[in-house]
Amino acid sequence: MGVFETIVDQIRDAQMVTYDQLVYIFEHIDEEKEQYLYAQARAVAEPIFHKAVYLRGLIEFTNICKNDCYYCGIRCSNPNAQRYRLTEEQILNCCDMGAKLGFKTFVLQGGEDPYYTDDKVCDIVRKIKDRHPDCAVTLSIGEKEYDSYKRYYAAGADRYLLRHETANEEHYAMLHPASLSGAHRKQCLRDLKEIGFQVGCGIMVGTPHQTLKHIYEDFVFMQELQPHMIGIGPFIPHKDTPFRDEPMGSVQQTLWLLALLRLVFPKVLLPATTALGTADPMGREKGILAGANVMMPNLSPVDVREKYMLYDGKICTGDEAAECNRCMRLRVEKIGYHVEDSRGDHPNFK
Repeated sequence: MGVFETIVDQIRDAQMVTYDQLVYIFEHIDEEKEQYLYAQARAVAEPIFHKAVYLRGLIEFTNICKNDCYYCGIRCSNPNAQRYRLTEEQILNCCDMGAKLGFKTFVLQGGEDPYYTDDKVCDIVRKIKDRHPDCAVTLSIGEKEYDSYKRYYAAGADRYLLRHETANEEHYAMLHPASLSGAHRKQCLRDLKEIGFQVGCGIMVGTPHQTLKHIYEDFVFMQELQPHMIGIGPFIPHKDTPFRDEPMGSVQQTLWLLALLRLVFPKVLLPATTALGTADPMGREKGILAGANVMMPNLSPVDVREKYMLYDGKICTGDEAAECNRCMRLRVEKIGYHVEDSRGDHPNFK
């Protein structure tokens, strides 16, 4: 066994990665070593998840956002974004349709839209839970204060996704306007965890100015937080942002990091993201074979999907929900996995 394989085994056994180990892997990996890394990630995941992949029904309910993040296509200063909001009835109809298709989790994702007050969010969550008490509700609506998060949890929300984007403050300031702070974002994640949510954080791979040191700091932060979900995908530029001319993040590096995340966090829920599928037609399958175990088909009405464009070229914008669902299941089965029609909670919450 060579040095590379020994390091991978050390990471797996210790459930942590050092900066030197991360650098060594990125500098010495080749096709054969890559396959060893992925095989170890699968070997860690399979005794826990038994080749199950969980589907989350994604409902992108508003593309209005008060923030002006430099990488995001729905940033408030983008005059070309076609803005929309779904009504409460439309959101509930998406959930009804998703339930008929077998979904047990609904993810309400949107920009930080002041129209959706805490009262409105809580009302929507309660109505979804009343109609579908066996389903989980995940919110992904940005940075709020502790009391707001507490209200969402009391209303019945089960999970909250909030990518921390980068754990390094200087790097965070390169990606966001001065009105936003990495420290506050990380505090939001700690608040969510304390309240009792299943919490998801994550990064984009290959954002402008990102270094391996930054990625190592992300691992350190995540080891402190111990999230239940980690969402990563390659950075994909959007034509109406300051980063329009920046190169796309590496699919290959995203897959390496998925595998390393699986070794460090054996029980974590790890999506093979839409961005991965956008950057590579087989990206989501490759993600699962590198240790991921979640996919997020879109339940949003077809007429708004092209408007929720965080980055250019996003896939599945024209698919009906039933078509998208069927496609996902076939893709998963072709690589030897199966979709499990359950809520797909983190093992510590079962």
